[in-house]
Amino acid sequence: MKKVLALLLTLLMALTVFGCAKEATPPPATPAPVAPTEAPTPAPTEEPAPTTMQFTDSAGRTVELPANIEKVAVSGPLAQIVLFALCPDKLVGIASAWDATAEQYLKTEYYNLPELGQLYGGKGELNLETLLASGAEVVIDVGEPKETIVEDLDALQAQTGIPFVHITMTTATMGEAYTKLGELLNMPAEAKALADYCTKVYDRTLEIANSVEKVNVAYCLGDTGLNVIANGSYHAEVIDLLANNVAVVDSPSSKGSGNETDLEQLLLWNPDVILFAPGSIYKTVGGDTAWQQISAIKNGTYYEVPFGPYNFMGFPPSVQRCLGMLWMAQLLYPDTAQYDLYSAVAEYFKLFYHSDLTQAQYDALVENSIGAQAALAPAA
Repeated sequence: MKKVLALLLTLLMALTVFGCAKEATPPPATPAPVAPTEAPTPAPTEEPAPTTMQFTDSAGRTVELPANIEKVAVSGPLAQIVLFALCPDKLVGIASAWDATAEQYLKTEYYNLPELGQLYGGKGELNLETLLASGAEVVIDVGEPKETIVEDLDALQAQTGIPFVHITMTTATMGEAYTKLGELLNMPAEAKALADYCTKVYDRTLEIANSVEKVNVAYCLGDTGLNVIANGSYHAEVIDLLANNVAVVDSPSSKGSGNETDLEQLLLWNPDVILFAPGSIYKTVGGDTAWQQISAIKNGTYYEVPFGPYNFMGFPPSVQRCLGMLWMAQLLYPDTAQYDLYSAVAEYFKLFYHSDLTQAQYDALVENSIGAQAALAPAA
């Protein structure tokens, strides 16, 4: 009996200890509430870059164009010279073939660009078939605006589906024109370099012109030398700026061929200096007794305008007139135009023709002008 009681007591104590231990075990911790997860903020969606832009040209026409223009066509030789300087690798063609002299200055791929023809000028029409096949995204006209410029460009734009724009450029506004072209083609830095050069040359030329007593000058051209670039014409801007252009006529021609005249009229004007266009009669006029009555011929103060790859004085009247200003100022007023002409011309060739002009090439260009220059003598 005692053994049974002892066994029951032992069993009771074990159950008591187990129960106490069970009560001592802490209840499981209640998990902390989890904050609701916020949806991630989506990254801002970038607006797609515009594919077109609106551009207002110098004629006041607002034209829709590709935002990034890579293929450019030109309306004529004047625009060709201007745009070749700014974007030669964007040109899909040229208005007219380069002169043979250009081959020594230009890279082969530029020299052999296809011809598109020209909108104005009477030397063939714009070849619309070639233009359409070129993939041109814009056709750019540069220079003096014709009276019908708005109607002409609107009609061609409607006919071809290609945007046409006009940028006005005069001798005084070459820098402004390049700035506007830089906006059009999204090439502000390249345009600024060209604009700065043009402005520098024009401002210095204007300063020279305003500080000298101007020489009486006639610009003669044609097979017989009996055409003149008349005072007040678009082609005479550099001549009128730097000299007293004696060729005063009732109706100055807007053509590059100038106004017809005769020896009698030239003798009445009696210029102290005659500038002969390339290909005129510079080489033979000195031995012509009729011409020797004119002061410039009698005194030996007649010169041939440099040519390569274009006439320095224009023709077409494009940005190469910077060269005409540099050359003519030093030819007529060497004591005032104190700058190194070779360096100035070489800088132009680098910027505008993408060519390194050698000293020998420069000497050949000015052989019949600066190279043959005599002191200006007073008229007899």
